[in-house]
Amino acid sequence: MKTLTLVAVVAVAAVSALLMIAASKPDTFAVQRSATIAASAEKIHPLINDLRSFNTWNPYERKDPNMRRSYRGNARGPGAGYDFAGNKEVGTGSIEITDSRMPHRVEMKLDMYEPFEAHNIVEFTLVPRGETATEVTWALRGPANFISKLMGVFFDMDQMIGRDFEAGLANLKALAERP
Repeated sequence: MKTLTLVAVVAVAAVSALLMIAASKPDTFAVQRSATIAASAEKIHPLINDLRSFNTWNPYERKDPNMRRSYRGNARGPGAGYDFAGNKEVGTGSIEITDSRMPHRVEMKLDMYEPFEAHNIVEFTLVPRGETATEVTWALRGPANFISKLMGVFFDMDQMIGRDFEAGLANLKALAERP
C-alpha cells in the first residue's frame, strides 16, 4: 500500500510540474526562417502572391499528393484563398492573402481545423541584398493556447515548422533562380 501511495504522489507531482511548465510558456509563438535568393524581389514576389504559384514550391503541398484542394476569390493578392484537406502531415485548413505590397511583403491568414484548430498569421518579407539578390523571410506567428503550450513541452515546434520553412525556401530559391 505504501508503494502504491508513493507512486501516486510521484505521478501527481510529475503531472503538476508538467502543467506548471506548460502554463509558464508564452501566450504567443513565432517561427521564422530566411534565405538569400539570387533574384530580384520583383521576380520573387509573384511566386508568393499568387497561391497557384506559391503551391508549386510550398513544402506542405509535397507532403500529400492526394490532398483535396480548391482555390477561391482573386487569382492573386488580397482576397486570394485556398482550402485544403490532406493527410495527417498536412491537416485541413485554409489560407488567404490579406495584404500584399509589391515587391516587399505578402501577408496571409492561415486557419487550421485539423489536426488542431489554430488561427495564425503568415508573413513573407523580401529585402533587396545588393543589386542581384533578395533576402526572403518566411514567418508564422499566432496565439499559443494551453494545449499548444503543453505540446511544446514535448515537441520543438520551432524546429519542426522551421524545417518545413527551410525546405520551402530552398524550393523557392531553386524556382526563382532559374533563368
